[in-house]
Amino acid sequence: MTDFCRKYGLSIPVVLAPMGGGPSTPELVAAVSNAGGLGSLAAAYSNAERIEQDIAAVRKLTSRPFAVNLFSPQAQLPLNDDVKAVSEFLRPYHERLGLKAPELPQKPIEDFDEQLDAVAKAALPIVSFTFGLLPSKATERLKAQGTYLVGTATTVDEARQLEKAGVDAVIAQGSEAGAHRGTFAVPAEEALIGTVALVPQVVDAVHVPVIASGGIMDGRGLVAALALGASAVQMGTAFLACKEAGTSAAYREALMRGREDATTLTRAFSGRMARGLSNEFVEKWNAARMEHLPYPWQNAFTQPMRRAATAAKQVGLLSLWTGQGAGMLRETTVAQLMKDLQEEMKQAWLKLKGQME
Repeated sequence: MTDFCRKYGLSIPVVLAPMGGGPSTPELVAAVSNAGGLGSLAAAYSNAERIEQDIAAVRKLTSRPFAVNLFSPQAQLPLNDDVKAVSEFLRPYHERLGLKAPELPQKPIEDFDEQLDAVAKAALPIVSFTFGLLPSKATERLKAQGTYLVGTATTVDEARQLEKAGVDAVIAQGSEAGAHRGTFAVPAEEALIGTVALVPQVVDAVHVPVIASGGIMDGRGLVAALALGASAVQMGTAFLACKEAGTSAAYREALMRGREDATTLTRAFSGRMARGLSNEFVEKWNAARMEHLPYPWQNAFTQPMRRAATAAKQVGLLSLWTGQGAGMLRETTVAQLMKDLQEEMKQAWLKLKGQME
């Protein structure tokens, strides 16, 4: 076991990826921690009250450590002048779903300072973040109360910046990973480095533990990541079909049909590059050669459509975030998945040992 695993009593080097927008339930977070991994609660889309409620719910279900994840406010960009064009593009989808005409909200995202207050008040052992660096005052506040900080990097330079800013561990997010890219130092198109190439270079570049993320779905992937120097692995897609996940029925059905070549990178839903299954909305957005609004404005603008489409089971209008390991997805419980991962790790080690003798 690695030092990171020993520090938090993990019996398996698995960190649950924080998956916002529904999948990250308190039940899922607690189940991963109870099974010997580290659960992570996605809190970036939640207001302070909801964060407090969700943390309390997790604590009722587990006495083990878990993390809470926030988005760096560094990612928030000012609005540009393309609102009318995007509104016209969204209009027919709103009409199909019985929604009023698209309307850009005045507040596109929850207040970071209020979120930070809720997280700091909870005195959590671990806080992770993505989309950039934390404000220095936020870092100082959390570190002062002993919080272990974990940041996300998609390049070696980003990993070095995170270490310099005071993080205790770095998540190295490979291009295979599902959902949003954590890139912040360069355009996302310039940071599409695969997990196998990225992890060892980040391990060599920083002095803090590195957590590998992207395309890892089974025990073989876990062993490979550890061989590359990772202290643990962050897995998200692998848990989307678990019983405890809040993944909607339509989302689950689409995932189970997904394969390694079915994903695409798009900014259509949120304004930030993200990996998910291609569908009607993405294809028509691309065909129209639309210019997206910056994050978080695009995300806020498409949110009513996505919520209504979930209720109506219109999978063509959903953001179906998933990684390139989608074809290895399993429908099971967290406990069974974690047990399977442990056995697969054991078998992978034994096979390697046998081949080397």
